[in-house]
Amino acid sequence: MQITAMAKERRHTLAFLDEIRAISPVFLGTDVDMTAVLDHRDGTGTSPAARKYSIVTYVLHTAARVLIAHPEANAAVRGRIRPRVARYPGANGKLTLDRTVNGRRIVLSALLPGLERSSLAAVQEQVEHFRDGDFAAMPEFAGARVLQSVPRPVGGLLFRLGVRPLARRGESFGTFAVTSLGHRPVDDFYSVGGTTITLGVGRITQRPVVRGEEVVAAPVMRLSLTFDHRVIDGAEAADVLADLKEALERFRAPDDVAEEPTGAVRSSDGVDA
Repeated sequence: MQITAMAKERRHTLAFLDEIRAISPVFLGTDVDMTAVLDHRDGTGTSPAARKYSIVTYVLHTAARVLIAHPEANAAVRGRIRPRVARYPGANGKLTLDRTVNGRRIVLSALLPGLERSSLAAVQEQVEHFRDGDFAAMPEFAGARVLQSVPRPVGGLLFRLGVRPLARRGESFGTFAVTSLGHRPVDDFYSVGGTTITLGVGRITQRPVVRGEEVVAAPVMRLSLTFDHRVIDGAEAADVLADLKEALERFRAPDDVAEEPTGAVRSSDGVDA
C-alpha cells in the first residue's frame, strides 16, 4: 500500500466540492429523440470546409434559450439566515472538460458567456477553443493554475472570494452547467455542477420509440437534470427539462453563421483569469 499527498492538479476540484456542499440537489431524467439534431449535424458536414458540431454544442445552445425563458431557474441563492436570490439576464454556460495535466487526468471547467445570443457556430467555436487549447498557456485557466500552485487553505479562500458574491457569481461560476460522458457507454449521468441547473449528457443509442401507431428504432439520448431545491421546486425543474427535450427533438437552428462576439471566454474556477 502506498499513501501519498493529494496531487496539486486536483486542488481546484477540492475547492469546488467544498463550496457546493450547501446545495440541495434533486435529480430528474428523460429520454430525448435526437433524430432532428443528428439530421442537422449530418447536413453540416457535407463539404470539406463545413464545421461538424458536437452534441454538447447543441445542448449548450438550446439550454441557454430555455433557461432565458425560465428566469427562476437561471438564478443562484446565497445565505442561510437571510437568503438572497439573484436572477441573471444572460445565460452563461459552464462546460466540464476531461483533460490531462502533468500526466494526471483531471476535470476542468470553462465558462461560455452570453450563450442565449450565440449562434450554433459561435458555441462550437468556443467549445473547440477550450477542447483543443493548452491548459498551461491559456489565460482562461490562469485561475485554475493559481489554485493548483498555492496551499489548499489559501486556494479555498481565493475560490470562495471569487464565486460567492451573487453579483458576480453568474459571471465566475456560470448560470447553468453541462457535463457529458456521452463518449463512453454511459446512459445516465447525474452531476452537481454548482449551478441551479446542471445537465448531464449520456450516450446516444438506437432504442425503440413510438411514432404514430408504430414502434421504430431511433437515436435516443438520456438527459439528466440536477436542480438546487433551495432555488426552485420540482415542477419548475420539470418544465425546464420538458422544454429542453422538446426543443432538441424539434431542433431548428435559426442560423449557422457566427453572430457578434458575446464576450471573452473565461474559466469558471472562481479566480479571475
